Amino acid sequence: MSTVISPLSVVADGVSLGEGSVVEEFCVIGRSGPAGEKTVIGDGATLRTHTVLYAGNTIGPRFATGHHALVRESNTIGENVSIGSLSVVEHHVTLGDRVRIHSQCFIPEFTVIEEDAWIGPRVTVTNAPFPRCPSVSTCMKGVHIERGAKIGANATLLPGVRIGAGAIIGSGTVVTRDVAPGAVVVGNPGRQTKTTDELTCPAGLDHRPYPPVESLGANA
Repeated sequence: MSTVISPLSVVADGVSLGEGSVVEEFCVIGRSGPAGEKTVIGDGATLRTHTVLYAGNTIGPRFATGHHALVRESNTIGENVSIGSLSVVEHHVTLGDRVRIHSQCFIPEFTVIEEDAWIGPRVTVTNAPFPRCPSVSTCMKGVHIERGAKIGANATLLPGVRIGAGAIIGSGTVVTRDVAPGAVVVGNPGRQTKTTDELTCPAGLDHRPYPPVESLGANA
């Protein structure tokens, strides 16, 4: 399967683009960012129109972007990851396998998102406890989202919080403190109301929406 690059896009010299990848019109790949750093994108990538991806990223197979997605430098991105339209991923971010980032999200530097986590539309992750502080570069605290956690639309995660494996953050929630594995957290500030084991199907079907947290291998 051949790789297809639109003549209306720019793929810089030295970019390693895997077989079967598609780069649509008006993308800029590997031009900005640190000089001399390798850019490696695995097989089967789909980079949709107006994607900008800086140099110095290492990305696994089946990577996909929406339209107007921006991914800065020095990120490590696993297999089968998608970043939605108009989302921004800053530098030194780690995204595990099968992470889904929806549209219009902001993911700043030092964020870690483990495998199978889901980030809903317009989620804002932060990392600066005191913006414009003279020492802001040394006191930034990245958010850590453990595997299988789900962050609802318009939620805001404050610097340094850790979201436990399989947890659910409700839409519009402001997370100010760590969240336990399997917790359901809502409100401003966010408060735990139940666990995912207590959730039932709203359609009345006889099943649980999510597997037990133990099956996700939650961190202690």
